[in-house]
Amino acid sequence: MTDRQTTRRAFVTALGALTAAGLVPRPATAAGGAPAAAPDAPRVARGLAPSPDDFAFEPGLVYLQTGSLGPTPRPVMERTMAAWKELELNPAAYGYGAHEIAMELVRAKAAAFIGCGKEEVVLTNCTTEGMNWVASGLTFTAGDRVLTTDQEHPGGRVCWDYAVRRHGVVLDVVNIPPGENDAQAIVDRFAKAITPRTRVLSFSHLLSSTGLRMPVAELSALARKRGCIAVVDGAQAVGGIDVNVKALGCHVYATSGHKWLMAPKGTGLLYLSDDLGKAVDPIALESGRGAYSASSGVCSIPSVLGLAAAMDYHTAIGTAKIEAYNLALRQRLFAALASVPKLRLVSPAAGPLTSPLVSFVLPDAVKSGDLHTRLRARHIEVKVVPGQWFNGNRISTHLFNTEQDVDALVAALKVELA
Repeated sequence: MTDRQTTRRAFVTALGALTAAGLVPRPATAAGGAPAAAPDAPRVARGLAPSPDDFAFEPGLVYLQTGSLGPTPRPVMERTMAAWKELELNPAAYGYGAHEIAMELVRAKAAAFIGCGKEEVVLTNCTTEGMNWVASGLTFTAGDRVLTTDQEHPGGRVCWDYAVRRHGVVLDVVNIPPGENDAQAIVDRFAKAITPRTRVLSFSHLLSSTGLRMPVAELSALARKRGCIAVVDGAQAVGGIDVNVKALGCHVYATSGHKWLMAPKGTGLLYLSDDLGKAVDPIALESGRGAYSASSGVCSIPSVLGLAAAMDYHTAIGTAKIEAYNLALRQRLFAALASVPKLRLVSPAAGPLTSPLVSFVLPDAVKSGDLHTRLRARHIEVKVVPGQWFNGNRISTHLFNTEQDVDALVAALKVELA
């Protein structure tokens, strides 16, 4: 047995010992945060959650906001806290020893989760950080061009705005009008907008605004054909739908742990394809792509180990099962929203372009922020779509949501918009 195998075994054993010794607190409440039920009372898990204790929502909350911040399941929190408790027993010994080794195992697990090699994965704090590293790691000259869309999340757009200001890059923008869900039209617009100076095609996997599942494989193939780098903002995808970056064909894929993966907040992944070579070369990776290096510095070690627990949680349920469940729940919502007065659906109907995100536009007289406030008063949490896109709200359902959650939202909307 190698030294690393011995250390890893010692680390796993230590985590188990902490839990067995009661150093990791056990839930004192039932699912949803309500007082614990009597031992003989029936207790039901939420959606696909394996246990009724998996989520710590406050009583009565209908949470439809995973697209912004996903809830971390109790098993993931427990493993994260167990790692933190162990780290503090001897910070240097564990932080630069067993835990550092364990973080490299997280990188390997993440690579398998998204379908690439370990050395193609970098651990980050979020999607935005990954996108920033890419933009700052490319070498631009004045007049180089980046092609993106008008539906990008600010966290995936600001890096290119920086390149415009700092390096004289020209930013070209393809329009994707909300409600026009035509994959071929999007590909055609990109193809028409590429110039001899276009260096990068940057686009989302799932649009944060409407949930449209973008034609990533087709756009990546187009980028490669035209000598461009395909950069994908995958913040809304990993954990909610199956993602295989090699099958998608992109050069770069950035995503977060804090949304659909339901990992500790402040975790993320960046895929840099081997065929990029040194084309993306940020200072943070000067000393390599390891979880800890001289150029990246110390990260939140417990959070990284919690990211592994989140991937384990998803894998135990099954990625394909989660995606199918999410889409079925989404279709129930989509169909029901069609009967709600005063709103107009702009997300795709059933088909290959759908995702677990559903958005609708409101009439000018009904402000999305006001509706959000009224729904929150009813203990229903939804997303206000940023005003630069449209006046509306976005719903995101995940594995812990139920048909009852969807029905509660629709009933509330019918009252509020009557």
